[in-house]
Amino acid sequence: MNDLFQTGIGFDSHPFSEDRRMVLGGVSIPGVPGLVGHSDADALTHAVIDALLGAAGLGDIGDHFPDTDKRYKGISSLKLLAHTAQLLKSKGFKVVHVDGTVLADRPRLGPYKEKMKAKLSKPMGVPPSAVNLKGKSTQGLGPFGQQAGLVAWAVATVHRRSK
Repeated sequence: MNDLFQTGIGFDSHPFSEDRRMVLGGVSIPGVPGLVGHSDADALTHAVIDALLGAAGLGDIGDHFPDTDKRYKGISSLKLLAHTAQLLKSKGFKVVHVDGTVLADRPRLGPYKEKMKAKLSKPMGVPPSAVNLKGKSTQGLGPFGQQAGLVAWAVATVHRRSK
């Protein structure tokens, strides 16, 4: 038997909306506009889902949870992450590590990172120490620096024992 480690990258971006609450990494963040999207628009969790699917060679978030499907309207992205983790498990993969970065001038991630790590790690079946998060400011540059929305990237490593 051989150990096989595979890595995937995920990306998501959403514009801000004053009509929605901010959910990022499964955590509600008060005092900032939410994000426009079909589900809860949790860009960080969406990036993690895409990274996991990519690492396992299973397509992308749109393949599994299309924004044209009414079942996913307003759904918690943590539920989508749990479904994704179960799919990977059914294919023989185990999540090893996830690293995420959010690019935005607001909200500041610092006060929420530990809670986000706990929320993201649970559906993936890994300890919070297997999730790393970083918040980066644009320092006013570009559309995201002008507070039009935010961008998230994630990298995931998965493991599968091959025969």
